[in-house]
Amino acid sequence: MNWSDNITTLGLLGAFVILVLTIFVMGVYLKKIKDGKAEGEDSGESWDGIGEQTNNLPVGWAACFLGVLIWGFWYIFLGYPLNAYSQIGEYNQEVQNYNEKYASTWANLDQNGLKDMGQSIFLVQCSQCHGITAEGMDGKAQDLTKWAKEAGIIDVIKNGSKGLDYIAGEMAPIEMSDSDAKAIAAYVMQDISSVKHTNYPLEVDKGKQLFAEHCAACHGDEGKGNGGGLDGFAPDLSKYGATSFLAEVLQKGKKGVIGIMPSFEYANFAPSQKEALNEYIRSLDSAE
Repeated sequence: MNWSDNITTLGLLGAFVILVLTIFVMGVYLKKIKDGKAEGEDSGESWDGIGEQTNNLPVGWAACFLGVLIWGFWYIFLGYPLNAYSQIGEYNQEVQNYNEKYASTWANLDQNGLKDMGQSIFLVQCSQCHGITAEGMDGKAQDLTKWAKEAGIIDVIKNGSKGLDYIAGEMAPIEMSDSDAKAIAAYVMQDISSVKHTNYPLEVDKGKQLFAEHCAACHGDEGKGNGGGLDGFAPDLSKYGATSFLAEVLQKGKKGVIGIMPSFEYANFAPSQKEALNEYIRSLDSAE
C-alpha cells in the first residue's frame, strides 16, 4: 500500500476514527439500555402506555452539532476550495516530477538508443493499425515507411490527404506525371523540409517551379502552410520529418482511410519519447 498517497492515508484515518466512535457510541447506549432508568419530568403525553419525559439534549449530540458547524465554516472559508489540498494538483505535480526524472534518465541517448526506444513505443502504441512493419496493413492505415521521404510526398500528391484539421480542409489528388510529382518531392525534401536532403538533387530546380504552380496557393511560397497569408491554412511542410510535426499528429489525431486516428494526449509522451518515435519511423525502409 502506498502510504505516501494523501488520499489513502486520510481515507484510512477517517475509517479508523468512524470505527472507534461507532464502537464507543454503541457501548454507551447498550449500557444505558441495560442499566439506565427513566429520569426527568413526565410531559403528560402517553401513547399505548409509553410516556414522554422532558430530558435534556444529550451532551454528545450537542457537541457533534457544534463540531459540524465549526468544520463547515472552516471548510468554506479556510479549507477547500479557497486554501486547500487538491488531488488533481497533487496528480499533476507527480506527473511533472515523473516526467522530469524520466527526461533526465534518457536525456543523452545516441541514435541507436533512440531507434530502440522508438521501436518499443511503436509496437505498443501504433502497430495495431499501422502493422508490425509500419506499412499500413494493405492500406488500412497510413504507410509510415514513407514518412519523411520523397515517397511520402509523392503518395500525397497522387492520392490526396485527409490530414489534420486545417482551414484548407482535405487535400484532393493532383493530376500530374510521376516525374513531376517526383520533382516536387525532391524540392520539398531539399529546400523546405527539416530533413534538408533529397535522393534526387537534379530534380530540385524543376520541382521548385512546379511547387509554385501547384502547391504554393495553399502551402505558401515557402511551404510553411500560410497560403493566402493565413497561418495554419495548410500543413507546414518546413516541419516535415521533424519531431514537432509528428507531435502535432499525436496531439490532434488524424483522419484516415478506415476512420479517425485518436489523439494520443492521454499517453503523456515525454519529449524524448516523441523524438525516439520519430527517429524510428524515419529509419524504416520504404518499399518504393
